Amino acid sequence: MTLQLGLQEHAAYIPDDNPLTSEKIALGKQFFWDKRWSRNGTVACVSCHDPNHGWADPRQFSLTFEGKRTGRHASTLLNRLFSDRQHWTGERTSLEDQAMNARDQSPELVVEHLGAVPAYQKQFRKVFGTDLNAEGVAKAIAAYVRTILSGNSPYDRFQAGDTDALSPAARRGLRHFEGRSHGRGCIGCHAGFNFTDEGYYNIGVGMDREDPDLGRYTFTRREADKGAFKAPTLRDVARRPPYMHDGSMKTLEDVVAFYNKGGHRNPWLSPLIQPLNLSASEQADLVAFLEALTGEVAPEVTSPPTLPQ
Repeated sequence: MTLQLGLQEHAAYIPDDNPLTSEKIALGKQFFWDKRWSRNGTVACVSCHDPNHGWADPRQFSLTFEGKRTGRHASTLLNRLFSDRQHWTGERTSLEDQAMNARDQSPELVVEHLGAVPAYQKQFRKVFGTDLNAEGVAKAIAAYVRTILSGNSPYDRFQAGDTDALSPAARRGLRHFEGRSHGRGCIGCHAGFNFTDEGYYNIGVGMDREDPDLGRYTFTRREADKGAFKAPTLRDVARRPPYMHDGSMKTLEDVVAFYNKGGHRNPWLSPLIQPLNLSASEQADLVAFLEALTGEVAPEVTSPPTLPQ
């Protein structure tokens, strides 16, 4: 796999028991887009991870196959090649685990629905050497998701030596992002080439509600994890509003203003969350930098596949 400018091959996470092959990726792409994968044939992975919306959900809350609102906004699948644990809370140990245990299907129904498609059985036998089974479906989907990559953004070209790739506002915003102007920045959590350390932080979103979503705590039961959610990659962040685990912030301007005031105070607030003390123009510069993280995803990854009858 050829990675775009700015991405680092050594950071890729590919399980030993699920190597990437072109046939497996192509099969996984079909499964990802096929609504027959779900319980009642109305929802596909792409239903909540829209390639035209930064591989996230344009709705504040994602919906179940029954059309009911979930409690969270589906996060982006972009650049998941560089992570093992998945979801806002890290409750899935891998992309394979995420696909195998998705809310809108069961292993038995996956086999019943997809296994009834002759073309899928033929492709599956070629890839895995067996009749279609749920574990292989999950592996194929995970293989495809690992090809959803974005790089070669204006920021990447700037780092590679193109001094004109970033606007003056974005260059000033980079200073604020790194904390070089006011001593506090975003880079503490949104670190590295993928702009995330894959850590979990309480920044106070939703913690002013009577019954808040306690995030990572809901499955670790560790007091320190209350209200903590994964720091998502900021690559292509401008393409995928609304923001946060509850989709409560409509714009990047809203997000920057929230961080600028120091989040929302609560007993479990991360000590890294402190007021940024940026002026209005400096906040606008920071937004300009975030917009400069918009990169390129390969067209063959984004284009819908032809699904078998």
